[in-house]
Amino acid sequence: MNRRTYEEVAVGEELPVLPIPLTRTLIVATAIAGRDYQDVHHDPGLAVERGSKDIFMNILTTNGLVDRYVTEWAGPAAVVTAIRIRLGVPNHPGDTMTLTGTVTAKHDEYRRVEIAVRGDNGLGAHVTGTVAVRLPSKEAT
Repeated sequence: MNRRTYEEVAVGEELPVLPIPLTRTLIVATAIAGRDYQDVHHDPGLAVERGSKDIFMNILTTNGLVDRYVTEWAGPAAVVTAIRIRLGVPNHPGDTMTLTGTVTAKHDEYRRVEIAVRGDNGLGAHVTGTVAVRLPSKEAT
């Protein structure tokens, strides 16, 4: 497991690429776990009737996957202080969303690091945004 410190992170550093297979089970189970019972997240017939090609992932799941991506890179001592995302194209079953990220800023006060994140699938950008995390100092490890 990673354990990043503020001092070892550099602006411009790229996070490892994380491909996430978009299974029907992932999309349905995570919507239900978040108590999002909108039919477009679990009923293919109704999703098509409402103009989609199939069911699609909800924003809470996308937000959680972005959080997981950054904290997996940063380690268990990292504290996420902000997630700001914007959705683009939908995540449909049978595709893969590939998450990428780049460290864009460091702020010595509170040892805060900002990371630009992007999640692409076969249709284009599903999610773009910024995540801010507070990292431990080297002296604290």
